[in-house]
Amino acid sequence: MVKFLVVRFSSIGDIILTTPVVRHLKNEVEEAEIHYLTKTEFIPLLQANPHIDKLHSFDGDMKKSIRELKEEGIDYIIDLHHNTRSARIKYGLKRMDFTVNKLNRQKWIYVTFKVNRLPGLHMVDRNLDTIRSFISERDGGGLDYFIPEKEEINRSGLPSSHQQGFIALAIGAQHQTKKLPLESLIKLCQMIGHPLIILGGPADREWGEAIVRALPGKEILNCCGKYTINQSASLVRQSRLLITHDTGLMHIGAAFRKKIITVWGNTVPAFGMFPYRADPASVKFEVKGLSCRPCSKIGYQKCPKKHFRCMLDQDLDGIARSANQLFQATAR
Repeated sequence: MVKFLVVRFSSIGDIILTTPVVRHLKNEVEEAEIHYLTKTEFIPLLQANPHIDKLHSFDGDMKKSIRELKEEGIDYIIDLHHNTRSARIKYGLKRMDFTVNKLNRQKWIYVTFKVNRLPGLHMVDRNLDTIRSFISERDGGGLDYFIPEKEEINRSGLPSSHQQGFIALAIGAQHQTKKLPLESLIKLCQMIGHPLIILGGPADREWGEAIVRALPGKEILNCCGKYTINQSASLVRQSRLLITHDTGLMHIGAAFRKKIITVWGNTVPAFGMFPYRADPASVKFEVKGLSCRPCSKIGYQKCPKKHFRCMLDQDLDGIARSANQLFQATAR
C-alpha cells in the first residue's frame, strides 16, 4: 500500500480544484491510500468524496497534526497549498514531497506591472503537474463534488414557483472587490424574468433580504446563511444555471458541469481560476481595458482607486440577457 497525504488548508474553491489530483492518485496508483489534510471548517467539502480514504482536520495545532500524521505512516506528501504551514508539515514528517507551482511571481508581475507572463494553464492543470511522476495519463475528467445524501435538498420543499426550474445567484465573495454592489444586484435581478435562488453565507443574508425587499412580487428566494455548503451545492446542482462572482460556488457549479455566468471584478480569468470544464455555453463578463486591473490576485475590502469601475461598469443588461436565454435553452 502507498500512502499519499494531500495538503490544502483552504478555501472552498481551492480545495475543489484539488479533487482531480485525489481522483487520479486513487485510480492510477496501485493500492493507493489517500489522506487529505485541511482546516476543520472545510472538512464537509470532502467528507463524501469516495477517492479519499481518510480526512485529517487541522485546527491550528501544528504539533498535534504532525504527531497524528506520523502515526499514519505517510509515504509521499502532495503539497497543493505551498505556504509556511504546509512547509512545516513537510519538515515535520520528513517524507518525499511534491509541491505545486502557484506561479506567485508571475501573478505579482501581472498585478504590479500589468504584464501577463502567466502560461495560460488552469490551476487544475498545475495541480496535476505536481503528481506527474505518479500518473501515466490524465483521465480528461473535470472537478468532483459529492454531496452527502442527508444534505440533498428535495426540490418539492421549494416554493411551487421554483419547482419547475430556477437560476442560482451566488452573491457572496470573500473580498468586496470581487462582488457586484448591492444596487447592481438589485438591477440585475429586476431584469431576469425567471425564478431566482440567492446563495451565500450568513454574512450575505442582509444583502439577500435587501434584494427581496426591493423587488416585491419577484420570484426570489433568499437562502443566504440558511443552508450548509453541501445543501447550497445541492441547489446549485438542481439549478438550470448559475450566476456567480469569482468564488467557491463558481467551482462547485463547474464540478456539476453547469451553465455558468461569471462576473469578474478585480481578479481576472488569466490567473487560471476560471470554471474548469463547465458547460461550454458558459459565459464570462469582465470590464476590459482598465489600467488598474487586476489590482490583486485575491481582493480587497474596497477599491484601492476608489472608483470600483471593474464592477460598477459591468454590462448588467448583457448578464441578464444571457441569463434569460440560457434559462430558456436549458428548458428545451
